[in-house]
Amino acid sequence: MSKVNPKFAIELSKYGSNDFHACFNCGNCTATCSLSNAEDSFPRELIRYATLGLENELKASLKPWECYYCGDCSIQCPRQAEPGELMMSLRRWLTSKYDWTGLSGVFYRSLSVTILAFVLIFAAVLILADSFAWNLQNMMHVGHLFEMTVIFMVLLVIFIPNLLRMWYFTILKPNVKAHPKIYFIALSDLFVHMFTQKRMKDCETKDNFRWLEHFILVIAYLSLLFTTVFLNWFNTESLFVVILGYVESFFIFIITIDFVSSRINKNKALNKFSQLSDWLFVIWLMIMGLTAFFVRLFIDTGIIENNKWVYIIHFTILAQWALIIVPFGKWTHFLYRSFAMYFSKIKSLAIAQ
Repeated sequence: MSKVNPKFAIELSKYGSNDFHACFNCGNCTATCSLSNAEDSFPRELIRYATLGLENELKASLKPWECYYCGDCSIQCPRQAEPGELMMSLRRWLTSKYDWTGLSGVFYRSLSVTILAFVLIFAAVLILADSFAWNLQNMMHVGHLFEMTVIFMVLLVIFIPNLLRMWYFTILKPNVKAHPKIYFIALSDLFVHMFTQKRMKDCETKDNFRWLEHFILVIAYLSLLFTTVFLNWFNTESLFVVILGYVESFFIFIITIDFVSSRINKNKALNKFSQLSDWLFVIWLMIMGLTAFFVRLFIDTGIIENNKWVYIIHFTILAQWALIIVPFGKWTHFLYRSFAMYFSKIKSLAIAQ
């Protein structure tokens, strides 16, 4: 039985959206949205859920993740209820509900806690460097081990339990009867959407440049992660690996510069409202690509020993990224969105079966 919660709007406002109650149910957003069909009134259905505070229905829904915030619904809204921003806020709220630690919600809602966490990580990096007497080789060795360890631990301790919670909310609790074979058949959708962002390309706005930027950024980021962690970019002598790392970090920096510029200029509907998590994601990714580029450049030009601060900055940004933004910040949207497409395919196949 659904339980109405009129105070839900107050809670959701902490995640960004505070205008959706202005909606008077005209249907313009549904008429313009490419996700709407005869069975699904999108995004009006979710606006109604949010207005009534139907939290169970919202947690069971995958539709907020299917939205790529093209902004058409917000542009067409005569009441400035900002349905596109509501979808973004629901994604933040859902992230906090999937997260078993509760830290995602804390970081989304509290600027002071987020700043404190970043400062503590910076202090920890300085203490670590001092414990190694500022020996660069030892610091870089520890940095490399840190990357490998954190990837494994975040996956094992944070992401797998959170994805299981997402599966419980969206598949198990709504009692979707899916044969195990369906889970394997639907796997192709998981990887297609994870690596190509296909749903964004399918939006009616056909903003192919935006899709291309995201596609290149995903490939560049994942490739740089592989190059740095598994090919040990900072210590390798392979010319191919060195050049590959330069190219990957260059693309990350250039694309994130455009993202930051768009958020500053607010020249698109999705950039009209920017929360702390949005800024941290693009700025930290931009700085990480830039500092990685300069660390390798200073290694190749033989001046890294006299400029250890470059690696200290890079390691700090990397640690903040790996310990806060990846497991608890906006980076998780990349993962949850991909699995939402996967679970959505499972649902549709189960219904067809």
